[in-house]
Amino acid sequence: MGGGGAGGDGEAWVDQEQGNGGGRGGGGGEAKRSEIYTYEAGWHIYGMNWSVRRDKKYRLAIASLLEQHNNHVQVVQLDESSGDIAPVLTFDHPYPPTKTMFVPDPHSVRPDLLATSADHLRIWRIPSPDEAAAAAAASSNSGSVRCNGTASPDVELRCELNGNRNSDYCGPLTSFDWNDADPRRIGTSSIDTTCTIWDVEREAVDTQLIAHDKEVYDIAWGGAGVFASVSADGSVRVFDLRDKEHSTIIYESGSGGSSNSAGADGGAASPTPLVRLGWNKQDPRYMATIIMDSPKVVVLDIRYPTLPVVELHRHHSPVNAIAWAPHSSCHICTAGDDSQALIWDLSSMGTGSNNGGNGNGNAAAAAAAEGGLDPILAYTAGAEIEQLQWSATQPDWVAIAFSTKLQILRV
Repeated sequence: MGGGGAGGDGEAWVDQEQGNGGGRGGGGGEAKRSEIYTYEAGWHIYGMNWSVRRDKKYRLAIASLLEQHNNHVQVVQLDESSGDIAPVLTFDHPYPPTKTMFVPDPHSVRPDLLATSADHLRIWRIPSPDEAAAAAAASSNSGSVRCNGTASPDVELRCELNGNRNSDYCGPLTSFDWNDADPRRIGTSSIDTTCTIWDVEREAVDTQLIAHDKEVYDIAWGGAGVFASVSADGSVRVFDLRDKEHSTIIYESGSGGSSNSAGADGGAASPTPLVRLGWNKQDPRYMATIIMDSPKVVVLDIRYPTLPVVELHRHHSPVNAIAWAPHSSCHICTAGDDSQALIWDLSSMGTGSNNGGNGNGNAAAAAAAEGGLDPILAYTAGAEIEQLQWSATQPDWVAIAFSTKLQILRV
């Protein structure tokens, strides 16, 4: 099922900065020499994420989106010598996982854990290479799950966490985020309007908050004790666990801050759901959010609530995913139903070191805020891109998922 090599469904990142020497490669309008590796899963991919461990380069977890109870999670790995992406572990999962995420443990001091969200939050332990080798030797004539003809050891379900204390039923989880500053903590978001902060070592709820007036669609950590969430109520809210009674509204989609938010009569429009949230790890003053069924990405500065600092307008169909660069405070990647992944340089809005220090800084920032910013790189996939992740430990690589394919792309 593996694929590989340059080419695939898209040919290359195309430099969008024509006439000014380009961004990080080639002249204007040139296609960069590309490294693109493709994997065909055999089922529709939705959940997808990179491994964080430095000893597991080019490893990802993908999850199926099937309209049935029985779904699948696969851990796949790129073989650099052959250029093939191959499955190393496959296991069944109840309901389609809305997100997959490896433990934020780059130095491999913790067990090799993978979290998934669906009806509940589940933490899985991935067997070590020694365990995998032992399983392969022991099960040569057994009925073990097999990947590429070799026995796949069983993954261990470490815990299954239900935030509803009064019932086995739990409002489906829309997303979660694993706190890289404090890996004991995972925050989940749910359609029941709550956000739940779990202590995964104690397997217990640390905090549960009614975070919004409607379904909560995404959550992101901004530090050890600070998180933000977005909701069908159209708001971005920031919470500090030291003061659980209050939250700060950073943005509301029905307010005057959006260029298309005014109603036909000039009044404020009703809020439009916000579905994804990305918090800039390199510069936590900035976050980005996606409006449901909108081709626009809104970038916010938490120091200046309600008004976007920039809006990104170059997608032609609804945006599905956003990812801040893990190594640069002023680059972000966006992807959507127009089959495009776009990389943007936001330095003109004041992120990073070049804060408009030249005489054109204010003009560039004003143009960006009005939606006049263009991406620096564009990649066209073979179908609508539903998932996008930028590798934290290998920042030259971006992964996208579309239809039944996973692609990893060198930036």
